Amino acid sequence: MRLDLISAVPKLLESPIEYSIIKRARNAGLVEVHIHDLRDFTKDKHRKIDDYPYGGGAGMVLSPQPIFDCIEHLLRQRKYDHIIYTAPDGKAFNQTEANRLSLSENIIVLCGHYKGVDQRVRDQLITDEYSIGDFVLSGGELPALVMIDSLIRLIPGVLGDAESALEDSFQNGLLGAPVYTRPAEFRGLNVPEELLGGNHKLVEEWKSKQSLDRTKNLRPDLIQKNSDN
Repeated sequence: MRLDLISAVPKLLESPIEYSIIKRARNAGLVEVHIHDLRDFTKDKHRKIDDYPYGGGAGMVLSPQPIFDCIEHLLRQRKYDHIIYTAPDGKAFNQTEANRLSLSENIIVLCGHYKGVDQRVRDQLITDEYSIGDFVLSGGELPALVMIDSLIRLIPGVLGDAESALEDSFQNGLLGAPVYTRPAEFRGLNVPEELLGGNHKLVEEWKSKQSLDRTKNLRPDLIQKNSDN
């Protein structure tokens, strides 16, 4: 998989992709991540990439010219399955979307900034728009990192345990069960007996019940969502 991230502040993206699972996936040749600075594509002699919004209002808007030029430059080199824009008014990003995107070969992610991007960019270039929650951030760089981390870990070979991603919360529409590790007793607190006997059927039954109970208590909206589908 190849991921091209387009940003007005590319340094916000550089450090996170140099660590942990994303770095391991890159080193293993399972994913390429390329960062593009919008200022490299502006025709403005002062490298300006934003301007005041028509109709007034606070904030600045990313100009269409550098974005069009950057994306068209990438499209001349290869075909992209998705051109994503991170925006607070986008579709809610969830595990289902991460699963879908993880099957892609090439993806562009345009990070929003300031007040957003010129609507003509969204109308003409963008195929998918995502939000990671009902709140506003200073830019789309953090949501972009959240999204690419969630889908990169789903690529076969990225995680050491092939089943690990399949057991994550939300894969079956429910929260995951509690997890424990050694020692079996710590400060008088014990690991549940069901996990200690080596009875795989009992372990799975315990995990299923805990997963369902936790979801009912913490995220009842997921239960309702599953019953509606």
